[in-house]
Amino acid sequence: MRTTIGYTVESIGYVVGGQGLVSFASQALFGTEWGWMHKLVDLPSTAYLGVVAVGLALIVGGVKTRKTPQHQTVA
Repeated sequence: MRTTIGYTVESIGYVVGGQGLVSFASQALFGTEWGWMHKLVDLPSTAYLGVVAVGLALIVGGVKTRKTPQHQTVA
């Protein structure tokens, strides 16, 4: 179960982080809006770096959850 939760959180982190990075790059470099994040919220370009940080935190949390050893019961 922990493995499934870890992979799910990690996958959501990749999507959120990727969308934050694309949104930041498109606004900062090209002055346009790419991805779907701008359809949900209207943030300044620097705030999308915070979204990238949230994505990275979800990735790290998912990996740690997945790699945590299961408790061994002594028979």
